[in-house]
Formats: sequence, C-alpha cells, structure tokens
Amino acid sequence: MKTAVVTDSTAYIPKELRDQLNIHMVSLNVIFGGESYREEIDISVRDFYEEVKNADKLPTTSQPPIGDFITKYEELSKEYDAVISIHLSSGISGTFQGAVSAGEMVEGIDVHPFDSEISCRIQGFYVIEAAKMANAGKTPDEIIARLDEMKKSVRAYFMVDDLAHLQRGGRLSSAQAIIGSLLQVKPLLHFDNKVIVPFEKIRTRKKAMKRIVDLLEEDAKSGVSMQAVIIQASREEEANQWKQELQAQFPNVSFDISYFGPVIGTHLGEGAMGMGWYKI
Repeated sequence: MKTAVVTDSTAYIPKELRDQLNIHMVSLNVIFGGESYREEIDISVRDFYEEVKNADKLPTTSQPPIGDFITKYEELSKEYDAVISIHLSSGISGTFQGAVSAGEMVEGIDVHPFDSEISCRIQGFYVIEAAKMANAGKTPDEIIARLDEMKKSVRAYFMVDDLAHLQRGGRLSSAQAIIGSLLQVKPLLHFDNKVIVPFEKIRTRKKAMKRIVDLLEEDAKSGVSMQAVIIQASREEEANQWKQELQAQFPNVSFDISYFGPVIGTHLGEGAMGMGWYKI
C-alpha cells in the first residue's frame, strides 16, 4: 500500500522540507479587506507582518474550501492507495472537519484524517513523522498508531507580546486587555481539550520565557531524547539567541526554529513566542 501525507499550511513546514519528504499541503487563507491570500503560497511571513502594521484593522482568516481537499485527494488517488491527512486542532478551526467530509466524498483512495489537537510546527512534528514512515512503506494503521503515541508526550506553550490582538480577534475582553496591558501581563497559553486557553498569567516577557524553560526542564530531566521547536513572530534574533542558550542547557534535546505564520499570527500578533516538544 502506498500512502500519501497531507497537511495544512498552519504546520509551517518549509517548502524545501515538504518537497524532500513528499508532503502535500492545502492552504488556509488570510483576508485583508476584500483580498484573500493563500497562506504559504500568496503571501510571505515578512510581508504579512508588514501588511498588519499598515492595515486599519486586523485581517481575518478562513479554512480551506472543501473543494481544495477534494481536488487534492482525487489528484493523489491516481498514485496512492491511502492518505494520512493531518490538521490543526478541530477546536480552533473547521479545517479538520473539512478533511473528514472531503474524505467521505472521494472514491479510489482511503483518507485517514488526524486531528493534531494543536497547530504550528508542533502540528508539523506529526506531519514529518508520518511522512518519514510513509516513505519507509509503513501502513496507515502503523502511522496513526505512532501519531497517537507521540500525542502522549507533546507539549506546547505560547506567549503573546501584545494583548490587543487577542482582544481585537475576540479571544479576550476589552477590559481584560486594558488591565493586562497596564500590568504588563504576558499570558502563557496552551492547548487544552483542543482549544487555546490561559495556562498562567505572568507579569513580564522574561519571566514567561523562563517559565516555558522550567516546563521543558520537567520533561527533559529524565535524559530521554527529545525534539523541540522555538516558534516566533518577527523575533528571529531573539529566537536564535534562545536556541543557543537552550542547546547548551539541554544536550538531550534537539532544537529547531519556526514561525507563527499569517493565519496564527493574525490571532497572536507580532512578538509572540512559543515552544513545543515531544519525547522521541
């Protein structure tokens, strides 16, 4: 059985790596005014954050049309027997449900949708693992079993630099945003039951980042090999510095750097920083 791996653009896997591992992608959209851009195709991360600075109001986002999934699956059916389709959490987007519905509509290929229950490059952990296994000839059942096993140790925490984006996007009340800004609160967020919720309220950016490191240390102290990723929104220099410090502190953890792209960046805002990891 030949198995393809599909994900959506919010996994933020670079095109070179997608091509190398034969990962297929459908895009979510970001909309400025009346103009829609396909994430990872029509607009770059750098251009997106520049557009946000100059825009009168925040852009909006939308999931892929179900037709995009159908087209992708039908195209893959010519060469593959099955698809593992891995998507951002069903608690924050209808993308996963779109994959489920499309999979029921196409013929000639078995579609196995997988809810990552998370997003960004942590979602990408599952995609990359699935692609490596598919390329090695593993069956869909073997791949799904491995992804379910990974989910037990996946952790991720995010910090926003500016509460205004969460407030303007409807994720935070105006009163909470004003009070939080005055107190310099940097909410530490995480995914719980498929949705983004506050983990802790921390007073400063430095303390929030330190708290993330403390949480990483709790999992890393056993000495087991781990994969981690630092995720940033227009804070590349800060992320690189953080990576150097963490690599020296945690020799059993392999660190990468990724980014909050347009869709997720719309809701978190420039300056957001996060980290996710799992036990290999």
